[in-house]
Amino acid sequence: MSAPTRQAMRLLSPRLQHLSRQQPSPSLRQIRHASSRYSSPGKRTVATAPAPSSFVGVEEATASQAVRNPLDARAARLAWEEKRAFHMRRMRFAGMGLLLSIGGLAMVLFNLDLDGIDKAEQQRKKTGGVQLEASDKANEQFQGKEVHVIGAGEDKRIIAGWQSTEEIELIETGTSHVPHFPRTIFLPASSEGEAAVGTARPNSPENPGNTGNQEEYTLLGLGIRTVMWIQVYVVGMYVRTKDISEMQEKLIRTVNPTASTLIPSEKDRLRNKLLDPEESREMWTELLKTPGIKTAWRISPTRNTDFGHLRDGFVNGINKGKAEQRKLMPPGAVESEFDSEEFGEAVQQLRAIFTGGKAPKQSVLILARDAMGKLDVLYQDNVEGGKKAVMERMGAVSDERVARLIWLGYLAGAKVSSPAAREGVAQGCVEWASRPVGSIETRVI
Repeated sequence: MSAPTRQAMRLLSPRLQHLSRQQPSPSLRQIRHASSRYSSPGKRTVATAPAPSSFVGVEEATASQAVRNPLDARAARLAWEEKRAFHMRRMRFAGMGLLLSIGGLAMVLFNLDLDGIDKAEQQRKKTGGVQLEASDKANEQFQGKEVHVIGAGEDKRIIAGWQSTEEIELIETGTSHVPHFPRTIFLPASSEGEAAVGTARPNSPENPGNTGNQEEYTLLGLGIRTVMWIQVYVVGMYVRTKDISEMQEKLIRTVNPTASTLIPSEKDRLRNKLLDPEESREMWTELLKTPGIKTAWRISPTRNTDFGHLRDGFVNGINKGKAEQRKLMPPGAVESEFDSEEFGEAVQQLRAIFTGGKAPKQSVLILARDAMGKLDVLYQDNVEGGKKAVMERMGAVSDERVARLIWLGYLAGAKVSSPAAREGVAQGCVEWASRPVGSIETRVI
């Protein structure tokens, strides 16, 4: 082809591209092909279907290319973008499936009870490969004492160390990892120094002369703390037994100031107040600010953990409580009582208590709040083989605001650390308020 011809084609190419964009209708193209003397309609198939709007497969894409003008750069660009979008969608779906598979596998591995698997394997080897249907021995004992069930139904009692000098009445928790909680516990009356604290009653042969200076606490309610669907620990709230009468009066007066016990309709009102986000915060704040009532939380992990995880949970609860208190500040207030430098130092003291160390399954952590709001942290390791573990004092925080926010994190607000524990405590409060004042201490002691 000569140079003038190439130059003429170069000049005509923009015009050809412009004309190629103006595609005639399918009927006109079919008529033009049919009337052309250079065409053979019997041998050539004319595609009159419109081009697909999205890329759905290689075969359909090939069919759509048959009706596109190869000189149309815009149509080629659109086809390429459709293919790219299709493959990007497939890559995203594949990536999401991969991440979900990895996450599910990680959760299953984290939720495995390796200790239980090892014990089951050892038991299988001892029995010659025969799988026994007996329950786990750890669930048949409580702190080295054999557990017995007496009676059935509502009158059923669970006793550890039955017909011995040291019987412990137990309450079922609802999980096989930590199956029982004691109905009563004994904690040191004074937080000064370390004291050996166990389930031995004062003045018993194991604790002559009440040398541990212990006081009895009664279980109010308990529940399981879960993160997503994983059980973390069982937590129960205890009240000093001799303070139950005073707490009964305060619970009753929140509903009826002149009553000595609650009727069914008043019990429903009390339950609704305890479960309402705003009213529960006001109610428990007033109760916790009242001096004289000692309370405690007993925490038992359902799996092996460490003090760092427990500390992070408590600190997160404190930070959440601070944020809620800021929302309740009156207009014009600059800062709340929890924004002071002294409170920040008290939180750092709490952090320092939980530095290092492991908290194995079924160990016991006690958060005790004394009559003035001081927080004491006690710990009892899980010792197997029937040995008696000693409860040790880990530390204390004098600022009452730290314990108050931890307590409110379990009992009040829109979101609590353990909804099950909140329900259990609310049910216990209703049961206490429905009985005559002073009857519970007599029944327990």
